[in-house]
Amino acid sequence: MCGIAGIMYKRKAEEQVGRSLIAMLDGCQHRGPDSTGFALYHGAEPGRLRLRFFVGDDDASETIARIKEELGNHQARLISETEIGSTYAVLIDFTGDLQALSYAMEHLAKVVSIGESLDIIKDIGSAHVVDDVYDVDHFSGSHGIGHVRLATESDVAPEASHPFWATGFADIAIVHNGQITNYWKMRRRLEKRGFEFNTENDSELIAVYLADKLSQSVPLNDALRTSISDLDGTFSFLVSTKDEIGFAKDNLAAKPMVKFENDDLIAIASEEVSLNRLFPGQALNTTEPPPGTYDTWQRSI
Repeated sequence: MCGIAGIMYKRKAEEQVGRSLIAMLDGCQHRGPDSTGFALYHGAEPGRLRLRFFVGDDDASETIARIKEELGNHQARLISETEIGSTYAVLIDFTGDLQALSYAMEHLAKVVSIGESLDIIKDIGSAHVVDDVYDVDHFSGSHGIGHVRLATESDVAPEASHPFWATGFADIAIVHNGQITNYWKMRRRLEKRGFEFNTENDSELIAVYLADKLSQSVPLNDALRTSISDLDGTFSFLVSTKDEIGFAKDNLAAKPMVKFENDDLIAIASEEVSLNRLFPGQALNTTEPPPGTYDTWQRSI
């Protein structure tokens, strides 16, 4: 049992997305007390990429040195760098082969996320514990998704936390509640086409599956539609890109999902209590997406 949440502000490019996601995830923290994560979207600057790595404590300086060397090998110019919590984040100028850069970086360090807009922050502990370390509360942006995890099949560790990014693709992230039962079949198909995976988490598979579709100019809405038939299992998931947010539910709808929408925002979560945290004391007209459904949203500006 895990909890997912997502929000997009339709009208403004800068809102307190971090604060909203903390409140939403705190509302469903009972579904996943082991770790918490956020996929947050900044304004994009063409030609610049944000990269975040897990570097640990013991050999962080050596890992950071290797990262900088590899960035130089790919003609990436370092603009800024920050070491915080168990992560090392950089902003770079880069116009080369993104997939080649991504795979090279994954071979020498644990990449958390890469994107023009995307920055994934995740660690063990509750939403408020992660916020205390990474200052998520002060993040402003247009949209984001988040996850609280109950560890059932892997260790309680930062790298096992959600969200997962689509390895090799920029700005695509996933949060997922459920299980993909044809995981290995789908993964082998993608690996035969040259894609790489860095975990055995089925959420990474969903992210790469959708990113592959988008790279072939398939609209996200259509990619979500085909995911319901291509992926076996019981699942509810949220996906975010630089410009969109969307969801899909399997045909059995065993995993809960509730949404609220008005002129200003769309918010989706595993439980209604998360939505109520956005509007304390107000009665909300929420709906539960039916089995086998999907949808996407973009900002109005």
